[in-house]
Amino acid sequence: MNILQINASARTQGANSTRLADDITARLQASRPAAAVTRRDLARTPHPVLDEAALGALLTPATQRTPEQAARAALDDALIEEVQAADVLVLGVPMYNFGVPAQLKNWIDAIARAGVTFRYTEQGPEGLLQGKRVYVALARGGRHRGTAADTQVPYLQTVLGFLGMSDVHFVYAEGLNMGADAARQGFAEAQADLDALFA
Repeated sequence: MNILQINASARTQGANSTRLADDITARLQASRPAAAVTRRDLARTPHPVLDEAALGALLTPATQRTPEQAARAALDDALIEEVQAADVLVLGVPMYNFGVPAQLKNWIDAIARAGVTFRYTEQGPEGLLQGKRVYVALARGGRHRGTAADTQVPYLQTVLGFLGMSDVHFVYAEGLNMGADAARQGFAEAQADLDALFA
């Protein structure tokens, strides 16, 4: 088993979403001791945004790219190769202003490439990253699970499903900025989610 853990917090240390993602990865390793783990911390190694220069590089045939364009495209290629090689993905995702962090959006923009990780057919779009299980560790300061304020889960379900990853499991740690008791409750609920998933 190849496990790819993506830490999307802007914090390099002390991130609640990373703490929860680490717990998921540890449980996976406990059940598969020979599993290989790759960790990508988007705070330590942020991926560049999808801007005009990046689009120019990606839309230029590989044989016609300038050295600068080839280097920019190679950054996205590396992320795509990591995802393609993974059997399981673990995403540590904090909530920032009701959405996903910009770091995670940049990662998603990098791995979503027509003809490589998805394609359009006569029957509609087809995701090419199939057969993977995804765990999403959600850390929120407030409590948003199951409410209209939770834009993260619908978005991630849509974009991951579009890429072919429909086996997605969400783990929630909520209320983390609502006081010590609420934070303890939030982590206890996350552990209950994990216990149910790994029972």
